[in-house]
Amino acid sequence: MTEEFAVVGPMLDEYADIERQLADPAVHGDQARARALGRRYAELGGIVASYRAWRGAADDVEAARELAEADASFAAELPGLEAAAAEAGEALRTRLIPRDPDDARDVILQVKAGEGGEESALFAGDLLRMYMRYAEQQGWSTQVLDSTESDLGGYKDVSIAVKARSVSDPAEGVWAHLKYEGGVHRVQRVPVTESQGRIHTSAAGVLVLPEADETGEIEIDPNDLRIDVFRSSGPGGQSVNTTDSAVRITHEPTGIVVSMQNEKSQLQNREAAMRVLRARLLAAQKEEAEAAAAEQRRSQVRTVDRSERIRTYNFPENRIADHRTGYKAHNLEAVLDGDLGPVIASAIAMDEAERLGVTES
Repeated sequence: MTEEFAVVGPMLDEYADIERQLADPAVHGDQARARALGRRYAELGGIVASYRAWRGAADDVEAARELAEADASFAAELPGLEAAAAEAGEALRTRLIPRDPDDARDVILQVKAGEGGEESALFAGDLLRMYMRYAEQQGWSTQVLDSTESDLGGYKDVSIAVKARSVSDPAEGVWAHLKYEGGVHRVQRVPVTESQGRIHTSAAGVLVLPEADETGEIEIDPNDLRIDVFRSSGPGGQSVNTTDSAVRITHEPTGIVVSMQNEKSQLQNREAAMRVLRARLLAAQKEEAEAAAAEQRRSQVRTVDRSERIRTYNFPENRIADHRTGYKAHNLEAVLDGDLGPVIASAIAMDEAERLGVTES
């Protein structure tokens, strides 16, 4: 092991130790602990695999050099083997960039109409469809937790849960991709309500939260909750239910308020509200930790800035532009149909470059 990759040694030991723990049935009796170990095991698994690939390639180079001293024909293989070892080393360096510990988590994503009335609500609906299509392409499942529709079929506010079937590599996790979507999304187009054909600018806000485990991770004292029930309402405020099935939960120590009315059952709305509350409390903990280590993790703080205007969707020019990364493309229709991969890849590349800069400074 070279000095450059000496840091991998303790990771190999930790990986083996977690593997032993996960093989113990008693560990799985504590679901929260088992999930935490599973996430760390998946994170280390990628590093271990990359290290083994690099070590194998480096050993091949060393063996070829020794053989070339006795047989010149082996010398011809050296350039290819050295190139493979260099590529494996670069892949390992990338793996060693500190990851966001939440990358393997599922998320709760909220889209909220901003200024712009019905046009903003219609745009919020476009964003919701974009994320659901993207999730479908990734093989993820989605569930609408709560929604408030506008009169023209858009959304004043909508929350969905996005869940991966399984994550063997944190880099493929839902949070690892969608965390970059939080912020203000701006649209420029002629609204359906515009009779003069003038282009308007409106916006919708997106909030992305890593979902907390249901048990053990976020402790909520029932005495800290104020739970109110009320009748669900639809577009225009009219009542759509004759029973008090909607639920509003207030976490009094933090002042966080979550309302749910999508389900007909009060119990289902309460369960959905608790999922969102746990996610918001987890996000609050994360933000506190990031604030305490802002210099070391400044790139991760940036990804959860809820007020930052991150992207513009320009319909007249068929253009999508990300203001953080400089990414631009003239395929707006495809992006809104779920082809978000290149846009998100530009954010991941920017984030990795910034985190690599932190580790090198």
